[in-house]
Amino acid sequence: MLLKILREKKPDFIGVVFDTPAPTVRHKMYVEYKAHRPKMPEELQVQIPYIKGIISAFNIPMLQMEGYEADDIIATIAKRAEAENEEIDIYIVTSDKDINQILSRRIKTYDTMKDKVTEEKDVIERFKVEPERLPEIMALTGDKADNIPGVPGIGEKTAVGLIKEFGTLDGLLQNYSKIKRNELRELIFKHMEDIKLSLTLAKIDSDVPVSLSMQELKLKEPDWTRLLRFFKDFEFGSLLKLIPAGEAFTETDVTVLNEEDLSKFLNTIKQQPEIILDTEPTSISAMQAELVGMSFSINTDTAYYLPLTHLYLGAPRQMQKEKTLSGLRIILENPEIKKIGHNIKYDLIVLKNEKINLEGIAFDTMIASYLLNPNKANHNLEDLTMSYLGYKKLSYNDITEKGRKNFREVTVEDAARYSGGDSAATLRLKNLLAPEIEKEGLSELFYGIEMPLIEVLADMETAGIKIDEALMNDFSKELERDIAGIEKRIYFLAGGEFNINSPKQLQEILFEKLGLRTIKKTKTGFSTDVDVLEELALEHELPQEILEHRSLSKLKGTYVAALPVIVNPATGRVHTTFNQTITATGRLSSSNPNLQNIPVRGEWGRRIRTAFIAEKGCLLLSSDYSQIELRILAHLSQDEGMMEVFKNDGDIHMRTACELFGLAPEGVTPEMRRRAKVVNFGIVYGMSPFGLSRELGLRPDEAKVYIDTYFARHGGVKKYIETKISEAEETGSVKTLFKRKRQIPEIRSANKNTRQLGERFAINTPVQGSAADIIKLSMINIWKRLKKEELKAKMLLQVHDELLFEVPVEEKDRAQALVKEEMENAVRLDVPVKVDIGSGKNWAEAH
Repeated sequence: MLLKILREKKPDFIGVVFDTPAPTVRHKMYVEYKAHRPKMPEELQVQIPYIKGIISAFNIPMLQMEGYEADDIIATIAKRAEAENEEIDIYIVTSDKDINQILSRRIKTYDTMKDKVTEEKDVIERFKVEPERLPEIMALTGDKADNIPGVPGIGEKTAVGLIKEFGTLDGLLQNYSKIKRNELRELIFKHMEDIKLSLTLAKIDSDVPVSLSMQELKLKEPDWTRLLRFFKDFEFGSLLKLIPAGEAFTETDVTVLNEEDLSKFLNTIKQQPEIILDTEPTSISAMQAELVGMSFSINTDTAYYLPLTHLYLGAPRQMQKEKTLSGLRIILENPEIKKIGHNIKYDLIVLKNEKINLEGIAFDTMIASYLLNPNKANHNLEDLTMSYLGYKKLSYNDITEKGRKNFREVTVEDAARYSGGDSAATLRLKNLLAPEIEKEGLSELFYGIEMPLIEVLADMETAGIKIDEALMNDFSKELERDIAGIEKRIYFLAGGEFNINSPKQLQEILFEKLGLRTIKKTKTGFSTDVDVLEELALEHELPQEILEHRSLSKLKGTYVAALPVIVNPATGRVHTTFNQTITATGRLSSSNPNLQNIPVRGEWGRRIRTAFIAEKGCLLLSSDYSQIELRILAHLSQDEGMMEVFKNDGDIHMRTACELFGLAPEGVTPEMRRRAKVVNFGIVYGMSPFGLSRELGLRPDEAKVYIDTYFARHGGVKKYIETKISEAEETGSVKTLFKRKRQIPEIRSANKNTRQLGERFAINTPVQGSAADIIKLSMINIWKRLKKEELKAKMLLQVHDELLFEVPVEEKDRAQALVKEEMENAVRLDVPVKVDIGSGKNWAEAH
């Protein structure tokens, strides 16, 4: 509210007034005054000091006086301001109507919740009396909110009529005998003293001994640093964005504009054991970015900016890009000089586009922050600078006017300030985060897996993958026909056309027109999400058609029609981005486009994969860990039954089916094995009987029998689950085999559902996180060996437990053996690790 007033109303003077807990003059006059009001809740009381702290950080004067209410103080200040300065309007920010009695031509109220201003004329129009006469009306009507007695039975309409008839309240009291209605006359006579008391209680005192001067109320610049800390501590994310960016961290920004400057810079920087670097390109997409400038830091006091291709009216002359990069290449490609950055994979790819191979990557502050706080939503430089350094730096949006400017159009001075600030902030963050990585026991994970993985992922992103554009276009047309056919069936079943993508219209069709039962309620009505539609599909055909329509529409919009459009014209391939800092478990994610979400099962999932093809003379090779999470669970739990199956290369789902149904293997049907598979993976994910019942279409009590039967046979797994939940409750976190840590605050929640979610995280994270670490380690080892053995095979994609390669036909056998060996031997478990591997001309054939 305060920020809204400051930003939108831009006041010249401002102050905040508080009530005190001490009794006021009115309380002493009438003991029942406000006596019925409940005490301020304790949870609100504890917030008052923080509220005052924030107001203080805004440099806004605060006032409270024992014996006086806030309304009296406000009225005094308002009337004084009106008398002292004839040119200002005074706005009292409140929704309390009592204060309306002091309104005048220049004193008004402003209700921020309704965004409504009330003026003197509004009061006159409403009550047909001047604002200062409002206490006289309240003296008759009383006020339930403040426990002002008034006269029982007299409402606002009667009170206004009486005041208008007798001119004033005094006139009414002196001439009450002239009131025509007997009962009303008797009421006034009987409650004469109550009326006088009520007038005193209702009338605001505008002559309180306030010592604050108008000059002291003059608006001042907020203490942004204090506000930043308040907003950060209370996680006011949206408010943090409103704080203006400060100046750069550096005491000196050196802009390198000529050969002499460049020579001095290179001589300085090549002697450093480590440097911080940051590239400034034309695009946030690394594969499409062209380098505009670079900044470097070697200490927290100085940052260097090298402008290369800034282009705007009045831009200074800059050095030839090729010549500058030639000088930088010696440093950037020297592995002995350690390189530090924030999201340095991006810089690596941008430089790769300039034919420079960045060597010696040693530290990435984004990844370090992620390992220390995997639940944190953002690890961008702006957020980390605020979180760790208590400072708001210039953002990319600040400098480019929210993307309206290309970075080439940013002035060299602004670019130096922005980019130099990035480099300096990164260095300071590195100095803070590196010791924390060591202290938390994350060094092996950080330096041994996450940092080496950066180069692997950069190579995968630049390699991209080829798609059969013609086939995708054919699929698009076919899907369009299929979707149109489904729409016809939907309209037929619904009895008319409607907007299928409108939740509101779908609600009307399902629940009003067809009368299907409602299952879940949302803010906008009854839910039509996937879970609801799947349940309703058992009762009616329409929900199933809606689900099919959604599925095919998503496939068409996200992949079939979209992928041909984003083929890189320079490479003829689709390039995704792999993210190391998104998931809390350590799994990689893929974006722009997300190639990890293409359905594995179903006709269209398989067909879409046929459109991912190998280059001429090559094959796609797919290598997939077999049941890696169940093998990790066997290792972690030391469950004898599970370990025996994997050591004997048995079928774990068949074994579970035999246990659940009490049958020999030959008596197990495919449906029984499917159910056993759901149980096996459900256990890994901490699935409850209710969750399992929904997956299998059973009653919760039937699903509970499955789970109880499983645990009766697998005591090791049951003990593992109990141990992990207990560990999370005691320490607030769990770890993977490689010491990756995930904080689980949910497990200590008072809310049952939230606590159960925390328990599921505690069970699953060590398993899923370990699987993520293992495949990352495999990727690093395979990448190194492919380079060492000078094979042309390229790693293209990582999709959960699967790696996809493009391999020259003549290298197929050698590459296949290498990949299988490295994946199966990346880590030693107490059960064998198995990989399923295949190859083909397209992804569907290979998988």
